[in-house]
Amino acid sequence: MTHKRLTVLQVLPALESGGVERGTLELGHYLVQQGHRSLVMSAGGRLVEQLEQQGSEHVQWPVGHKSFLSLRLVRPLRHFLREHAVDILHVRSRFPAWICYLAWKGMDPAKRPRLVTTVHGTYSVSAYSAVMIKGERVIVISNMIRDYVLQHYPVDAGRLRLNYRGVDPAVHRHGYLPRADWLEAWYRDYPETQGRQLLTLPARLTRWKGQEDFITLLAQLRQQGANVHGLVVGDVQAGKAAYLEELKLQSQGLDVADRITFTGHRQDIRDIMAMSHMVFSLSRQPEAFGRVTMEALSMGVPVIAYAHGGVAEQLAELLPQGAIAVGDLEAALKLSLAWLQQPPQVPENQVFRLQTMLENTLAIYYELTSLPQQVAPA
Repeated sequence: MTHKRLTVLQVLPALESGGVERGTLELGHYLVQQGHRSLVMSAGGRLVEQLEQQGSEHVQWPVGHKSFLSLRLVRPLRHFLREHAVDILHVRSRFPAWICYLAWKGMDPAKRPRLVTTVHGTYSVSAYSAVMIKGERVIVISNMIRDYVLQHYPVDAGRLRLNYRGVDPAVHRHGYLPRADWLEAWYRDYPETQGRQLLTLPARLTRWKGQEDFITLLAQLRQQGANVHGLVVGDVQAGKAAYLEELKLQSQGLDVADRITFTGHRQDIRDIMAMSHMVFSLSRQPEAFGRVTMEALSMGVPVIAYAHGGVAEQLAELLPQGAIAVGDLEAALKLSLAWLQQPPQVPENQVFRLQTMLENTLAIYYELTSLPQQVAPA
């Protein structure tokens, strides 16, 4: 079946960094490769250059500026959608979604674009968040998010489409190993990691991400005689410096200050995980999907994780024995000790693939554009 060339507008607050932003670029690139026109509207950021190099067009509007004054954008956006004959309006964030929804709702149903929203997280349950359920199709990025939406909002399940986030196996290749020059530079910067089995917790520094549990686990492993070193890889965000000091004090109190390194933000997280003996996900709150753990598993690196949220769904497919109950450090210790002796074989990722995610998204667009226009969801 042949489909017409689509004009797709993705809208999000900014293009600085993050999973939503990377997903926007990946989809834009794919649309261009498939012969469609890809537009992205945001306040701009460091990823704009890459976006445009990949063939998408960027439109710089302050759609993420949380102010009632931003509602002045509703009428110009309506004009923009008509002028560019946009076929699909795809929104990924709550505040821009309100601007887009109000513009879209005020258009002639026979001539307006089709509206798609993606629910990327467990947003607070409120009238403000409900805008993410107003798409004619609502993409949910894991079964956990699908259940969350159905539990908290009066939404027709027929409008929901499960579409897992995906990893590019060419980038996160099964069996990937860092280059020798990268390793040389790493050991020069972090000599304390040499000759030890590396355990990595990739997560920004915030209380629910599990750094405290990770430090406790390191101390228990050391008491058992394990030759391990812990890496906490992630941003120390504004206002979180005091929490980093707390973690350092905890590691001193448990006598593992010399066995843990806080690297801060790193662009080379792929290489760090690839050289790690194990990667951990110890978030006390469920992750909507957990892109980083999926990247580790795709490279064949074993993951031990609290079994909830999207990460539990990944492990169920690829490494069920890596799932432990939330907060069960005894199970984490037992499993870590076993895997330090004999790591498990992680099968190749055939489920959570970038190509599948992209094809599914385009199929949703095609499905909508082939249907007659309907009245806007309430």
